[in-house]
Order: sequence, then C-alpha cells, then structure tokens
Amino acid sequence: MVLAFVMVNVEPGTEKEVAKAVTELKSVKDVYFVYGIYDLIAKIEAETDDELKDCIAEIRKLENVKSTLTMTVIWKA
Repeated sequence: MVLAFVMVNVEPGTEKEVAKAVTELKSVKDVYFVYGIYDLIAKIEAETDDELKDCIAEIRKLENVKSTLTMTVIWKA
C-alpha cells in the first residue's frame, strides 16, 4: 500500500468543483479544503507506485488545477 498527500492549487472560485472531481478518482480517500498556498489536500491510498502515479496524473489533468505538490508517506509513526 502506498500512501500520499497531494496539495492542489486551483483557479480562484473553483475549489468545490475541483474537489468534487478529485473525490471521484479511484485511489482518493479524502479531500480537505485548506487555507494557505494550497487550496485542497487529497489523501491517496494506492496499491502500487504506478497506481499512485496514475492518480496524481489524473489530478494534474483536471480543469482549473494550477499546480500540485505530492508528499509520499515513508512510514507512519
């Protein structure tokens, strides 16, 4: 199991629309609205590295997504 958090920066005013699209992706478990540099954080749980990469690529292709930053979890405390 691969766990990652993807911070997503979107066009202003499109947060809800993008969040809805992200939640519909297979490996996305949760989406959080946040304040700061990024607008959304998506929690991704994938079976393989390739599945994780595919999910991130899908997020990046969504309309109104400006940028992403991915943090892959290496271990849980």
